[in-house]
Amino acid sequence: MRSLSLDRVRSVVAIGAHPDDIEIGAGGLLLGLPPGVRVRYVTCTGTPERHAEARAAAAAFLPDADVSYDLHSFPDGRLPAYWGEVKAIVEAAARSGAADLVLAPARDDRHQDHRLLGDLVPTAFRDALILHFEIPKWDGDLTGRRVYVPMTAWTARRKVELLSRCFPSQKSRDWWDDEVFLGLARLRGMECRSRYAEAFDVDKITLRLGEDG
Repeated sequence: MRSLSLDRVRSVVAIGAHPDDIEIGAGGLLLGLPPGVRVRYVTCTGTPERHAEARAAAAAFLPDADVSYDLHSFPDGRLPAYWGEVKAIVEAAARSGAADLVLAPARDDRHQDHRLLGDLVPTAFRDALILHFEIPKWDGDLTGRRVYVPMTAWTARRKVELLSRCFPSQKSRDWWDDEVFLGLARLRGMECRSRYAEAFDVDKITLRLGEDG
């Protein structure tokens, strides 16, 4: 697997089980991607209302990106029962073009939909940097992470603002509020000596000691 500087990213595949997964886990990273980046945005569940939220969120978090969508409507919480179909979605995303960066849920996520994608993505994307993001929830499955993406205070607060604006259907959830999202970002920031940060896991990464050739 090749190494990568995020400011050189030109092509991203972002995969979530549900609309809002990608932005919760990697919204700050999305806000920091360079203009003109190509993003393949994939979700596996969702109603038409939720798909509309996903499109609005992608437009808000990626205003200068070339975004294409692959939105599906499998039942929430039942993705393991559709293992073959979900694997086909992931493999189709991998065939859609070479990706510099792939975003996907963490392998150790306790939500079965997230965990399935976390396991399937590395089997399809073998030549890209895969960052597995985390999603806070009542299951209490947050653990130590290995990769940090620092955020400025502006970016962290912009992320939280956009989550609230773009996903109104989720505001009734008892864990969905600004304090949860900012609190986790502050904790991850403390861990990497930044004010705020997002944290990820990575299975493989190459550290280059100089330019090739």
